[in-house]
Amino acid sequence: MPKCTAGQMEFGRLGRRVLSADFDGGALSSDGGLMLLRRVDERIGLSRAVASVLHDGRNPDRITHDMRALVAQRLYALCCGYEDLNDHSALRRDPLMQTAVGVTRDLGSAPTLCRLENAATQADVGALHRVLIEQFIASHDTVPDELILDIDASDIPLHGDQEGREFHGYYDHYCYLPLYVFCGQSMLACYLRRSRIDGARNATALIKVLVARLRLAWPNVRLIVRGDSGFCRQRLLRWCEKHRVDYVIGLARNKRLERLVEPLEARMHAAYAQCGVKQREIDELRYAADSWDKERRVITRLEYGSQGNNPRFIVTTLTDASSYLYDTLYCARGEAENRIKEAQLDLFGTRASCRDFLANQIRLLLAALAYTLMISLRRLALQGTALQRACAATIRVRLLKIGVAIIRNTRRIRLMFASHHPYRDTFLSAAQALAP
Repeated sequence: MPKCTAGQMEFGRLGRRVLSADFDGGALSSDGGLMLLRRVDERIGLSRAVASVLHDGRNPDRITHDMRALVAQRLYALCCGYEDLNDHSALRRDPLMQTAVGVTRDLGSAPTLCRLENAATQADVGALHRVLIEQFIASHDTVPDELILDIDASDIPLHGDQEGREFHGYYDHYCYLPLYVFCGQSMLACYLRRSRIDGARNATALIKVLVARLRLAWPNVRLIVRGDSGFCRQRLLRWCEKHRVDYVIGLARNKRLERLVEPLEARMHAAYAQCGVKQREIDELRYAADSWDKERRVITRLEYGSQGNNPRFIVTTLTDASSYLYDTLYCARGEAENRIKEAQLDLFGTRASCRDFLANQIRLLLAALAYTLMISLRRLALQGTALQRACAATIRVRLLKIGVAIIRNTRRIRLMFASHHPYRDTFLSAAQALAP
């Protein structure tokens, strides 16, 4: 344990020399990678786009911090690991954060940022979702032939008296149940909901809005909706079929489906009993649930081993081979779950600590925008490097959390990084990729 007195710290001795430390190093920052975030933000125009659509009800004569600076400060901080608004009480004086945002004075305080979140309106929620989709469209240099929209829900645990707080039996705690839509690594929507609802609620409406905008940008693009059995609802299936949107969606097992595959399972059971090797087969059938208006193509994956049978089912409009639809297309849905984890855990998308439900929705959207900034850094600057597939938390540790000294004078701001930083070459490569 270090010995500390009045800001002075002692860490023992190294030979005859005393090891001592203090916090008098001057203009230093632990977030040298902020310069990369600044360059990415300038390239994609994220903070300016957000600031341009947010309602600002402040008196223009009393504004000290403009909206773009507040947005940039909040997003950069999330990317660098500062999840709590209280962090900004000190962070607002960080010389590099000031430089990244584009000012030379104290940034917005924690109360200022808190008022920003709590002043948001429902119109702001829609506007920020439009920013997400426009960022996705702008990220394409060429017209895509096909887009797969992954829809999923996840929980945000609640530990206070938040508005709309409800207990969820499946997750076994109080939570919100946001609805996410991803396309590849890009987040297109994160709609906050109460938890005591059907998990598929609002799914059709959300897909409808996204499809309309995507087809406006790319009229001939092929769209596929992919989701687990929680989204297998007649309303969504019929809407997709009516509007030329394909789907591959999980189908919960039931007694009728199990009876339909009994002959195949019996054959697999016999084969397993004979050779002792786990049996696996993918087949298809026509099936109509009681709530459906017609029969639909259902793909079944059957396995029989030491634990008995384990059937899985998906329903689809696609005509590809059954094995491809299940093994390649549907199972890839798990990647969207990884992206949800990245947004929630690495960019603090579960930080729903506001009392007001709408303020928590804004916090979720800010986390989504920070996630967009981080994947843009990966896409624009890290291709061909050791971090081209790294998650946001890894990028933060290796590229953003870098000690740097800042020297400011009237003509120049100089940043001096550690000479022996382990990822020096990757940082240089990223900086070159982002150069104007």
